[in-house]
Amino acid sequence: MNAVIIAVLVMLVLSLLRINVVFALLIGALAGGLSGGLSFADTITSFTGGLGEGATIALSYAMLGGFAVAISRTGIPELLVSGMLKLMNKDGKATRQNLVKALIVLALLAMAVFSQNLIPIHIAFIPLLVPPILHILNELRIDRRLIAAVLTFGLTAPYILLPYGFGLIFHEIVYKQMKLAGLAIEMADITKAMTIPVVGLLVGLIVAVFISYRKPRDYHTVTTSIEGTVQKKASTKDVVVTILALIAALYAQVETDSMIIGALAGILVLYVFGAMKWREADEVLTEGMRMMAFIGFVMITANGFAAVIQATGAIDPLVASVSDLFAGNKGIAAFAMLVVGLFVTMGIGSSFATIPIIAAIFVPLSLEFGFSTMAIIALIGTAGALGDAGSPASDSTLGPTAGLNVDGQHNHIWDTCVPTFMHYNIPLVLFGWIAAMTLG
Repeated sequence: MNAVIIAVLVMLVLSLLRINVVFALLIGALAGGLSGGLSFADTITSFTGGLGEGATIALSYAMLGGFAVAISRTGIPELLVSGMLKLMNKDGKATRQNLVKALIVLALLAMAVFSQNLIPIHIAFIPLLVPPILHILNELRIDRRLIAAVLTFGLTAPYILLPYGFGLIFHEIVYKQMKLAGLAIEMADITKAMTIPVVGLLVGLIVAVFISYRKPRDYHTVTTSIEGTVQKKASTKDVVVTILALIAALYAQVETDSMIIGALAGILVLYVFGAMKWREADEVLTEGMRMMAFIGFVMITANGFAAVIQATGAIDPLVASVSDLFAGNKGIAAFAMLVVGLFVTMGIGSSFATIPIIAAIFVPLSLEFGFSTMAIIALIGTAGALGDAGSPASDSTLGPTAGLNVDGQHNHIWDTCVPTFMHYNIPLVLFGWIAAMTLG
């Protein structure tokens, strides 16, 4: 069996058995390296060599966590929560509760979408907005799997479809890698080709919201560390300074292309203008880093996992075997290529990192099968995006878990990864296949 398949399967099975994701990635990397012909020492060397690639991401999330907790100390989240409480029923009217539910879902969906294209802060908004409203979600008996599905849709669909913010980065990677593989395309064609696959994601979202997680679910109300530290009410000055901090963080991140500098700029604005006290700096940053530490360790480990997979050289044979096995059958070949992309992204945890791995092989392979340029774009874009929703190592699943599990009642694998995998990867395969077979 191919080393990539072995590594990913081991990682996924261990994760589903509730083994810590970091250990699942490590054991999966060892299984993949050894089955791929690497010695134990070479596997460890490749793994540790790849860890450094995730250090910047880990520090970025740690700083963003500190920024989120710093803002929570200003009382802004409590102001948001009090506004929602005013909308909630005081006399048991179900219509008012349904209104609040809809507003919460729509607000979180809008923030997730904006975080990819309009205000490129990625998952930084989740630890800021989600933990303070958990007790409201509890009172409304909202299934947190629904919130995870909504957030993950907003973190994935926009960058796949729209060439703005993180979407521009994704589209540029697809454009450049296809050109390097010998097929020049127009950037504008990527949005057109990815429209049908994104419709699949929308179908998954609709199913999750209106069918799968429509029923109420009960949780125990627990005072989280963030909620417990919000003691003061936000003044007009706090609101103004917080807005300035958010603007400063966004501006610094865009100008420097660094989430670390963006978070640092936001934190400095809060302290310089007195919204937070300097003596609280250490406590705030430590609390924020602790909240986001899980994401950081998983992302670092995932980079080691990816390094081992690439060191085995098993990705090329995996794709080549697809060509040999389904030569002459265009429909099955398209499906098989999408599944290969799913396996690679599920293991690596990054669609952005998957595109360079598969584009060099998928372009000539697709041309050999007679696919059109638009169909090839759809195949590569969809194959790269597959697995981002549902992967234990993806920040599109780690982010929602970080916000929803601050009180220990939301499991990363069974409450975020499995639901998002079922609702997004399955329709994405289907609609990606339809796009590949119908685009001329």
